[in-house]
Amino acid sequence: MSMTTILMTVLGIAIFAVGLLFSIAWHELGHLSTAKLFGIRVPQYMVGFGPTIWSRRKGDTEYGIKAIPAGGYIRMIGMFPPGPDGRLEARSTSPWRGMIEDARSAAFEELQPGDESRLFYTRKPWKRVIVMFAGPFMNLILAVAIFMGVAMTFGFQTQTTEVAGVQQCVIAQSEKRDTCEASDPVSPAKAAGLQEGDTIVAFDGQRIDDWATLSDKIRQTVGPATITVRRDGREQTLNAVLEKNAVAKKDADGEVVPGEYVTAGYLGFAANTEILPLSFGDSVVRMGDMIENGVDSIIALPTKIPDLWNAAFGDGERADDSPVGVVGAARIGGEVMNLDIPAQNQVAMMLFLLAGFNLSLFLFNMLPLLPLDGGHIAGALWEALRRNVAKVFRRPDPGPFDVAKLMPVAYVVAGIFICFTLLVLVADIVNPVKIT
Repeated sequence: MSMTTILMTVLGIAIFAVGLLFSIAWHELGHLSTAKLFGIRVPQYMVGFGPTIWSRRKGDTEYGIKAIPAGGYIRMIGMFPPGPDGRLEARSTSPWRGMIEDARSAAFEELQPGDESRLFYTRKPWKRVIVMFAGPFMNLILAVAIFMGVAMTFGFQTQTTEVAGVQQCVIAQSEKRDTCEASDPVSPAKAAGLQEGDTIVAFDGQRIDDWATLSDKIRQTVGPATITVRRDGREQTLNAVLEKNAVAKKDADGEVVPGEYVTAGYLGFAANTEILPLSFGDSVVRMGDMIENGVDSIIALPTKIPDLWNAAFGDGERADDSPVGVVGAARIGGEVMNLDIPAQNQVAMMLFLLAGFNLSLFLFNMLPLLPLDGGHIAGALWEALRRNVAKVFRRPDPGPFDVAKLMPVAYVVAGIFICFTLLVLVADIVNPVKIT
């Protein structure tokens, strides 16, 4: 490995680390700003974990950076209500009860005179929902802003109607071979005189300006068809006879379904690709697809564990869609900086990587499980439901929902997350996902 490669890898990792720290700080800023808006006292706003590297106090909040850039937090006074007896501290021989009491006690650390009106749990449920949702929402805003900005200014690799190459013969795509055999018929494109560099502007008399429309027209046609091309600045019409062939299946979004084939019309040429900016509407659709894929990935996480284990501790291959942690994403950032592509392409790829990371932070934190933000949101919504039901049936107000009682479950969930994170970390080190 050359010194240049090492330096570019370190640069890519450093750039991703800066983006990661900003994303974390941005997330916690959402919690901080809304908590202060609703009068909740916030003693700490920290980016990172572990020993404090730098901090400064402003007002009643200490702002700082810690040594391990693997997360961040704000501390709010009174995250959990007091126990039924009104006490903040108690001791129990039950380990589960001890967890609840420890969480309750920690929620009231640094309690000062006058804080009775600045406790988190005393705020109405809708305000608590806003405070807890604000953090993930900031990540969603950042993901959408980055994605939309890059999509509309830089763009995506897009197939065009320009001919990149002409197939010499008809070969079923399911056969997965490139060499023509004596029994293979000449491809319709070659027989019609289509040439590399031609731009197809019309098919059977209908003007065409995008690959998706042209591809659909070709697949729907078997038999004679006219193809109008622009060659050397002039348009001319070619006559082709399209044949049936086994071609890659497409889904409802026009994306190729790997390993599946259908019988359709076949012309026999490869389309050129260019990086083209998207319109606002197309960018919104792409962003929607990205969110949908992200949700599907979160749901599918448990099914990825066996393959992750085999990739980390066995001889299994690391799938392209395998979950990637912070270390794996940083390594990808290093690879991006070593790709033999223009600098603007590298910048765009790094920004897309950061957008994907922020979208993952949003989706993951919205899971309705403690200690995630979504767990606190679920607790506040449940409290609102209980209180409204009690009001409708004229029952006594049940009071705040004691989220602290769920802390044993939260510890189990946190343990599972930690184990999963460690598994991903090992896989990212010994068998990383690569883009090259």
